[in-house]
Amino acid sequence: MSATGDRLKGKLKKAEGKLTGDRIRQAQGKVEEMKGDVEAAVDRAATRVKADVQSARSRARNRRRPPDV
Repeated sequence: MSATGDRLKGKLKKAEGKLTGDRIRQAQGKVEEMKGDVEAAVDRAATRVKADVQSARSRARNRRRPPDV
């Protein structure tokens, strides 16, 4: 499931647990919500790394080109 989906599912479980007084369900919801937060952070980090690698490759290619004469 996606990070957003996990967060939403976690919030719903937490609310359900709070409404029914089920502490275990509340805890499960909290864990699922945190899982979504971690997944989102990992996705953001991976995106940044990919962009940095692409930028570094581009700069390296530009340095190797001989000057136009």
